[in-house]
Amino acid sequence: MLKAVLGTQQLQKDLEEVKVLLEKATRKRVRDALTAEKSKIETEIKNKMQQKSQKKAELLDNEKPAAVVAPITTGYTVKISNYGWDQSDKFVKIYITLPGVHQVPTENVQVHFTERSFDLLVKNLNGKSYSMIVNNLLKPISVEGSSKKVKTDTVLILCRKKAENTRWDYLTQVEKECKEKEKPSYDTETDPSEGLMNVLKKIYEDGDDDMKRTINKAWVESREKQAKGETEF
Repeated sequence: MLKAVLGTQQLQKDLEEVKVLLEKATRKRVRDALTAEKSKIETEIKNKMQQKSQKKAELLDNEKPAAVVAPITTGYTVKISNYGWDQSDKFVKIYITLPGVHQVPTENVQVHFTERSFDLLVKNLNGKSYSMIVNNLLKPISVEGSSKKVKTDTVLILCRKKAENTRWDYLTQVEKECKEKEKPSYDTETDPSEGLMNVLKKIYEDGDDDMKRTINKAWVESREKQAKGETEF
């Protein structure tokens, strides 16, 4: 900037001197040369002044405070229900697929662990928040040894097993109880036919008159065949 100012001042002095010489010159050839030089200097001064104005405008633009960006407000919170999991000797690994999660700031992905639970919160992912809470883990975990990793479109939660080299058949205690209720109970000490009898008895008790007549008829026919040695298998 200082160099530009000095250059303009020097041109102004040159212009003043040319004007003085032009006033004193009497010969046409000299006057024409001085007039041309005068026009040239005036053009240079004009260009210098324009450059100076442009630089000043640029400096003013740079000094303007940055535009205040309004914080992006997140919409509703989506509860995560789809996930996959597996395990190693030391960790239980939970995989949650969230497209674009690797592009949000690290602080927007938060996981909190307790000895028997964890909760995940992903904030401001495509204008929404995502939440996953898992309570009553099947076995205790180490809070200090547990962590999270964010990969392409995936959040990986690593629950450090408190008892290493133990197998988890289920992720949570609730899942274990539900699965065990679904399993049919078998008593090896009783006659297998008793299970069928119990089922028929239940159907008979809950059925209407037609159903009861049908069962009675089938029962009588079965007994008659057994008596004749024609038991059907």
